[in-house]
Amino acid sequence: MSIQVMLLQLGKGMIVSVEIFILTLLFSLPLGLVISFGRMSKNFALRAITKFYISVMRGTPLMLQLLVVYFAPYYVLGIKISAGYRFVAVILAFVINYAAYFAEIYRSGIESMPVGQYEAAKVLGYNKLQTFFKIILPQVIKRILPSVTNEIITLVKDTSLAFAIAQAEMFTIAKQIAASQTSVMPLMVAGVYYYIFNLIVAVAMEKVEKAFSYYR
Repeated sequence: MSIQVMLLQLGKGMIVSVEIFILTLLFSLPLGLVISFGRMSKNFALRAITKFYISVMRGTPLMLQLLVVYFAPYYVLGIKISAGYRFVAVILAFVINYAAYFAEIYRSGIESMPVGQYEAAKVLGYNKLQTFFKIILPQVIKRILPSVTNEIITLVKDTSLAFAIAQAEMFTIAKQIAASQTSVMPLMVAGVYYYIFNLIVAVAMEKVEKAFSYYR
């Protein structure tokens, strides 16, 4: 296999990795915010359920969660697994896993806000919804960005775990090429791809942090 063909195949796998990355963020970031509300709820049952959910997601390996989400429909419900479900299972597993981590990050940021912020907003005539989205959330985002950045960078590398259910992302393709050619070169090239991907994400997140850095 020529270098050009290998790079082309790895490039196709990289596109799948990017799709996993983008879709995971697209759904897990807002879901994490919703879960954080449940985690801070005054309702004991809701708080207990969300706390248990977060504990399970953070306390078990993502690879195990991938296998459970993929095989559960067949072994638990008796539903035949289609080929197209493999990618869906990857997204579902990644979203529910990362939403748990983002929920705790959101919660730490929201609970760190001074009570005076809420009292001042009330004096100015803001309702609870306006207070949160116009005053609290922008400040929370600024505070939690470093932690969110770390999780996002970890997500780039975690996309390689999709190989656990044979989803043909870049790492899976690199392993297949390496095995067929008995060469470590495809894995090294994949490593370069991941590094460049991570570098782009890190630079983008740094720009976002600077945009929110209004204390000069």
